[in-house]
Amino acid sequence: VFDSYKVIVMDKVVLAFSGGLDTSVCIKLLEEKYGMEVITACVDVGQPREEVERPARVAEELGNYKHHTVDAREEFAENYIFPAIKANAVYEGYPLSTALARPLIAEKIVEVAESEGASAIAHGCTGKGNDQFRFEAVIRSRTDLEVIAPIRDLNLTRTEEMEYARS
Repeated sequence: VFDSYKVIVMDKVVLAFSGGLDTSVCIKLLEEKYGMEVITACVDVGQPREEVERPARVAEELGNYKHHTVDAREEFAENYIFPAIKANAVYEGYPLSTALARPLIAEKIVEVAESEGASAIAHGCTGKGNDQFRFEAVIRSRTDLEVIAPIRDLNLTRTEEMEYARS
């Protein structure tokens, strides 16, 4: 009876997930437009607790997606923040902690993707700013996995994202 049915196996993608609008829209885009099975991941580098807890909660609310929260606080402090403080790494009076965090976050997302057997990694960066370059440079240096950036690749505006989220 079941011989005539095909088994559909979707490629897995690990999405660097904050639980905000961009990455929440990415979940549905990755499923509906790219045909991917989505696994979300957040990397804790010491940001406020709500920013660490929100992604797991939102992933569950949006469809009970498998979610990983990676604790990289100690590694970030020892290998990134302490050396940056020693080097007086500031730009226009601001510490470079956000820019410093991106490579470590990307590295940890690669580790999650490899452990999950994913064929791709996705992020919610827009075409503006340097985060996309920080993420993708590290990802491409560490793996041959495909990198997908739905918001950037589809050139979505904030308004279009909100409309898509409501649909």
